[in-house]
Amino acid sequence: MTKTDPFGFDISVSADKKKRTRGRRGMSGAFETSQRVCEHAGCNLAGQYRAPKSPDHLDEYLWFCKEHVREYNLRWNFFHGVTEEEFEAQIDKDRVWERETRPFGNRDEQRAWSRLGVDDPMQVLGENATRNPGRKNGNTRRLPPTERKALEILGAEDSWTKLEIRKQYKSLVKDLHPDMNGGNRADEDRLQEVVWAWDQIKDSRSFK
Repeated sequence: MTKTDPFGFDISVSADKKKRTRGRRGMSGAFETSQRVCEHAGCNLAGQYRAPKSPDHLDEYLWFCKEHVREYNLRWNFFHGVTEEEFEAQIDKDRVWERETRPFGNRDEQRAWSRLGVDDPMQVLGENATRNPGRKNGNTRRLPPTERKALEILGAEDSWTKLEIRKQYKSLVKDLHPDMNGGNRADEDRLQEVVWAWDQIKDSRSFK
């Protein structure tokens, strides 16, 4: 089996290991290729083990030999010089991986809608959003679909009595009948709907 791919690149495991030898850590954690000298005072051994300089500079390192890096790590205290309040604050941050939940204010809400391509200059989706008022009272009735449709046509509520609905019906007939509005027949279709709606209600047993 050839070790090269059709484009002439050596993709074998051994070739990959050779590429990664520079700067690799050994099993002990030492950087075998390090040319540094141990930074402990008076030590001339190779500095192959790194340790962070301080809690505030975790990306900057001191280099020690194996013996002195152990000594340094034993004395290491991440919370050195930190007050009790600062310590408690850090513990609270660690509980959420230092990503505190921020309040979802109006500005953040608008940004969320913007990401979806929704522009809301009148803030109808925010505090001014239409709320579902729910049922107006506890007397909402279970009505047949035809009677429910009839109430919608008449603009009546299901909590009204039959007498109240009849008054609403008469008021609509006065407005829509050609004899009442100078012979205008533009509302005849609407009038037929109103008459049909009252026919559903007047014989119904759902209303007193």
